[in-house]
Amino acid sequence: MVMNTERFNAYRIMWVLVLYDLPTETKTNMRDASLFRKRLLDDGFSLFQFSMYVRHCPSRENAEVHIKRVKSMLPKAGKVAIMCITDKQFGEIEIFFARNKEEPPPTFQQLELF
Repeated sequence: MVMNTERFNAYRIMWVLVLYDLPTETKTNMRDASLFRKRLLDDGFSLFQFSMYVRHCPSRENAEVHIKRVKSMLPKAGKVAIMCITDKQFGEIEIFFARNKEEPPPTFQQLELF
């Protein structure tokens, strides 16, 4: 049996980033913004920084599923950007809090059963 070692490499694993700026002037706007954030969390996204959520996906195909899901829950008002980057690119992120360097969020260990 030949194992495909490239199946889960750093160039195939994807991160989906959702960045947004939603209005909160009215109660309806606030409710829509809150519902959008809740739906992102329910779909497995994590807060990376204010108004930016990220989700780890084992493949481009899986990332497309989540991108389609985000598109289906877009609020009526505001700006939303969706971006996909490879695990390799995500691993190159340098994060600073004030002037202190921080470690990027942990990557997930992929488990393959068969």
